[in-house]
Amino acid sequence: MSVASPSFAQSTWLVAEREIGSKLRSKSFVISFVILFLGALALVVWGGFSAGNDTGAPVAVSADAATYVEGTPGLQLQEVADRSAAESAVRDGDVDAAIVADSASPVGFVVIGDTSVSNTILLSLAQLPPVELLDPSGDAGFLGYIVAIGFGAVFFVSAQIFGATIAQSVVEEKQTRVVELLISAVPVRALLAGKVIGNTVLAMGQILILAAVAVVGLTVTDQTELLTGIGAPIAWFAVFFLFGFVLLAALFAAAAAMVSRQEDIGATTTPLLLLIMAPYFLVIFAWDNPLILGIMSYVPFSAPVGMPMRLFLGDALWWEPLLSLAILLVTCVGAILVGAKIYENSLLRMGARVKLGEALRR
Repeated sequence: MSVASPSFAQSTWLVAEREIGSKLRSKSFVISFVILFLGALALVVWGGFSAGNDTGAPVAVSADAATYVEGTPGLQLQEVADRSAAESAVRDGDVDAAIVADSASPVGFVVIGDTSVSNTILLSLAQLPPVELLDPSGDAGFLGYIVAIGFGAVFFVSAQIFGATIAQSVVEEKQTRVVELLISAVPVRALLAGKVIGNTVLAMGQILILAAVAVVGLTVTDQTELLTGIGAPIAWFAVFFLFGFVLLAALFAAAAAMVSRQEDIGATTTPLLLLIMAPYFLVIFAWDNPLILGIMSYVPFSAPVGMPMRLFLGDALWWEPLLSLAILLVTCVGAILVGAKIYENSLLRMGARVKLGEALRR
């Protein structure tokens, strides 16, 4: 009596389970995740306490604006004569910000800062007033830099770890000839899909755990207001990372299928590593540059970092993340189709590295 062969979906899930199980049994994976977990927790707690240090910060207030902020907790008010004196105090560094009356403001006053105004100072006020910066080209705040490091590092480390895992798995199976047994039991494309899905599940699990770390860390440091502001960018980051990683996973598997030895992996995967390194360095060194962040938010390989950062800074319109996500989805589909063709045409070719042109031709 013949036994029915598994369907494509069943074959894909069998491969995915194999990928997940082997990874969870790997000591190196567990150790690297623990290090990443502790690092993220330390970064969130440090950033939360640093932002919280603005509590009780000195703030100049003009005589005509004193009634608006009288009794406001967390502010050390220093009364000055007028707006000119308030601006001088800010420029000289005597106070962190100044509050002056303004008839054009919907709340009756404005907050004046030098290069930035602390989020905690703004959130201490009953209503968020307009902000005027004396030096708009300056730094936008320490918290923004911490968020940039967080988004960039999580994307880079997660994509690098799981991308390298897929590549090593593909080459190991080719080198040991195990792949010949695998494709006799499951279709080649099911093998690729299973690898991508299995590692995507692990990567997204890691991202969700790190998001929970951010929530807990900000809650412990009593930064619930900041948590409200960063919650939506974190959610968007998870969505963008999901499709961005699927795109990269398909390309890593395809690149690895073009070689037959572990020593040769770098020859085909280095361009992909550079693609995931670029957003990390760009968002750290240019996190407050609207032009660079704007470009990053529409480039598929950097959108998972650039768009959430713009959402956190409040620079993106409501439709921009939707358009960026649509571009990412189209690119993801194209990458999967191209990656599947390269993978299928290169998987059983042993010996010298398969050239890209040959891999794209049957």
